[in-house]
Amino acid sequence: MTAAPHGQSTAQPNILNLSDTEFTLSSPGEDIRGRKVVDSMGEALGEIDDLLIDAEQHKVRFIRVSSGGFLGMGKTHFLIPVDAISWIEAKVVHINHDRNKFVNAPAYNPEMVDLNYYNSLYGYYDYSPFWGESYRYPAYPHYSLGNRYV
Repeated sequence: MTAAPHGQSTAQPNILNLSDTEFTLSSPGEDIRGRKVVDSMGEALGEIDDLLIDAEQHKVRFIRVSSGGFLGMGKTHFLIPVDAISWIEAKVVHINHDRNKFVNAPAYNPEMVDLNYYNSLYGYYDYSPFWGESYRYPAYPHYSLGNRYV
């Protein structure tokens, strides 16, 4: 076993799909499933179909976005750290990256998700992983509706 950098864990984070648990969110405003996701230029990326939570701390860590497909077939899913959310409206979640960032993001395969995948995802989006010493949880879900915070 190799040692982790100071303040970081080598343990696999226990990330669960909210829809697969009996957990509930503390307020209805936290549940952003079903909302449209747009990039920093206002272009549609898809729709949030699930929230991924940290089972130990009970915090949302990622949004799972579903894009493309027809009648439920051929949809692509990708994860975005909640840190990338810049603004939440009643029906739309704004992300602080442009479309190209998502197109080239590490592929999401729920059967292949491990610590290396989470590290690559956080690194790709240029955020510290939530298990790191310097990590600070973002304002999610406390973005004022209709007020933009970038």
